[in-house]
Parts: sequence; C-alpha cells; structure tokens
Amino acid sequence: MRIVKIRTRVNGKDIQSEVEPRELLVHFLRENLGLTGVHIGCDTSNCGACTVLVDGKAVKSCTMLAVQVDGREVTTIEGISKNDELHPLQKAFLEKHGLQCGYCTSGMILTSYWLLKNNKNPTEEEIRKNLSGNLCRCTGYQSIIESVKYGAQLMMKEKEKEEQQIEVR
Repeated sequence: MRIVKIRTRVNGKDIQSEVEPRELLVHFLRENLGLTGVHIGCDTSNCGACTVLVDGKAVKSCTMLAVQVDGREVTTIEGISKNDELHPLQKAFLEKHGLQCGYCTSGMILTSYWLLKNNKNPTEEEIRKNLSGNLCRCTGYQSIIESVKYGAQLMMKEKEKEEQQIEVR
C-alpha cells in the first residue's frame, strides 16, 4: 500500500496527513479528521450531501481524492460559523424550516453559501438551478428555497453591520 503525504487547510487549520492515493476526500474528512457534517449519501455524486468548499468553490467530496486537496483550502459545514455562532445561512435554514431530517442540509447550505458568495441576491430560478445537484427526500424544496432567500438577506445585513463597525473605528 502506497502512502502520500498531503498538506491542506481545513476549516482554517493547517493539516498534514498521510493518505492512500485512492482515498476519497469525503472519507478523509469524516474518518481522518472527524468532520461528520460531511455526509455520504450516494457515492455517485447525485445527492450532494457530501458537498464541501474547495478553494471557495462548492464540490462534491465523493468525486475528489484526498490527494487533490494538497496545497488547497477546504471548508466544511463545521467551518462556516464564527466564534461558535451559526452562520446566517445556517440560521436561515433553522428559522425557515429548510431542514427536516438534516441529512442533506450541510450540502444544501454549502452549495447555497457558494451561490450567495457569487450572487448576493439570486432569483428563485437561480437558487433552484444552483441546488439542482442536491437532493432532499423529506421536503418539497420550497422551505429550502425560502431559507436561501432569507439567508441572502441575513448575509447582506451582517455585511452592512460589519461595514458600519469598520467605519466607527
């Protein structure tokens, strides 16, 4: 068995590890790093439950090898909150009932996070298109769409608040 050394940054922490060249990123994150917010749903890239951010872009971690994140930055659902406070998008999913069993939720949130970083105020059609690679078996998706819309509003308010704090200084 061949082992490869990798260096990566996961949720803001520098990580050095040894992995098998064929180890999937989803397994590395869950089993080696204990980041169980990354879910294994289908192993075929259909469901999106394993979605993480790699260098800021939403990717399905069951389609990447751990060696492919060598020298790159990975963010999981555990990494988007600050100071033990939920990210506005996480709050929105709670408040607007965008989750039921929760299995798809981390993938839905990270996919939406990527969308909202690139499009501050997406239309419902843009949200639906963005989430088309994420499956939920519990909802009719309307609560998820509403959660993303509300999350966009909360993120804009948070950004305005941060900008006001900077001006005061």
